[in-house]
Amino acid sequence: MLSTRITNARIVTMVQDRPTARELGIWRGRVVGLDEDVAGLPARRTLDLGGATVLPGFIDAHVHLAWAGLKAKSPSVAPSRRADDVLRVVAEAVAGAPVGGWVDFGGYDQRTLDRPLTASDLDTVSAGRKVYLGHLSGHACLVNSAVLEGLPAEVARPDGFLAEGAMGAALRSRPPHSLAELASAIEHAARVCRSEGITGCAEAGVGARLFGHSPIEGAAYQLAHESGRLPLRVRLMVAADALRPVRADAEDTTSRAIDLGLRTGFGEGTLSLGSLKIFTDGGMMARTAALTSPYLGSDGSGQLMHEPEVLESTIVEGHLAGWQLAVHAIGDRALDVALDALEKAQKLSPRPEARHRVEHAGLVRPDQLPRLAALGVTVVVQPSFLRYYGDDYATIMGEDRAGWLYRGRGFLDHGVRVAGSSDRPVANGAPLRAIQFMVERASESGRLIGPAEAITVEEALRAYTVEAARACHWDGDAGSVTPGRRADLVVLGDDPRRVDVSRIGDIEVVRTFVEGEDAF
Repeated sequence: MLSTRITNARIVTMVQDRPTARELGIWRGRVVGLDEDVAGLPARRTLDLGGATVLPGFIDAHVHLAWAGLKAKSPSVAPSRRADDVLRVVAEAVAGAPVGGWVDFGGYDQRTLDRPLTASDLDTVSAGRKVYLGHLSGHACLVNSAVLEGLPAEVARPDGFLAEGAMGAALRSRPPHSLAELASAIEHAARVCRSEGITGCAEAGVGARLFGHSPIEGAAYQLAHESGRLPLRVRLMVAADALRPVRADAEDTTSRAIDLGLRTGFGEGTLSLGSLKIFTDGGMMARTAALTSPYLGSDGSGQLMHEPEVLESTIVEGHLAGWQLAVHAIGDRALDVALDALEKAQKLSPRPEARHRVEHAGLVRPDQLPRLAALGVTVVVQPSFLRYYGDDYATIMGEDRAGWLYRGRGFLDHGVRVAGSSDRPVANGAPLRAIQFMVERASESGRLIGPAEAITVEEALRAYTVEAARACHWDGDAGSVTPGRRADLVVLGDDPRRVDVSRIGDIEVVRTFVEGEDAF
């Protein structure tokens, strides 16, 4: 007997030899058959969807659930155009905090203000509290003097604007969040994801010195899972910061590892270990993404996180230890470093099915496309960045480079696999909106950014299903509506392939099934 029969549906399977169906059966959390395969079989419940569209559940290949949940519960200074408005929000929020306590704010963006803010400005409204304004990008912050006083002199800039490693030092001076607080934040963000049709995601880096919320942050995911508060499947990336030298047999080619030598693939079901996350550069909003040519109107070209030799060593050693690598590389200079290291790693120890990933690939020169393809790398892109930050990005890249931003068609035409993601909470995380933006290539102002890089709706859907599943090593279980695979499904009020592209982001998510269950 089937546990559930879904009928009268427009099922888009994402499988080439059987692209559509009208009916499917579910048993023990898996799809057991389509159409005639399940016709006439008894079922405990039958759901008539009235012609609604069913797709494989969306997979977001790069999110930050803990950060998203914490940010949702913290006061925000966005959107602000006036510096005085930011200071007013800070003054109101710190009033309820204990003297000497730490107060977090989200949404800071110095680019939009009428004047730059400094630590001294924050001091005027901090009332004896330690104030931390997290930058929208996640790669910088503004802090007051009370925070600066506890930082090493080499990173404590007097103006209070700290980027990358200096920001990480500020975060490490903050009392760590409790596991209970983090588990609650994870649950909140995961519920939002599920409401948007997401059935699985990759948490992009626990244990990071740069972004970490607790030295034992991974335990918060375990707590959320054990207490029944993880409503979707999560693949945990481990930050390379969490590795430490180990003495192992030379045959094992492992020189750095997390405790017990665990690596990609450990665990199963709802919570498992995914990639090793390696940062090579910063971000475009903070102007720290590493470029080969300066940002337009500036003599700055960003920064690498470490010397190229150090980054190469981490990438090569991670590959030799058996990890799938997720290499953060936004600027084209950073991508050169990543590609050089990945090439060296594969020559030393060929692993054709390693499925290494480049996270973001924000600015990719034409000559880098065939190199990505030759290495079999999957690029994990964030289409929403073009929508919400594209005007700024295109301006600082200039006309010659704007078409290289967050490519689509260029990747696919060169045979580079593309997986979709949001980098939530840096940008809106709704997959349907991102799918629309992959096709439109338009910013909020309507500016077209690299229109030749537009892809089709079908290709964009594939990025958020088949390709995202493969990038997370879930392709044997998810990413398509196929007998034997998990019944992870999203029910939509309309078919993204059949509506005007401008309407895709507004399609209603009616239901989300995880292993055949649509209630949580």
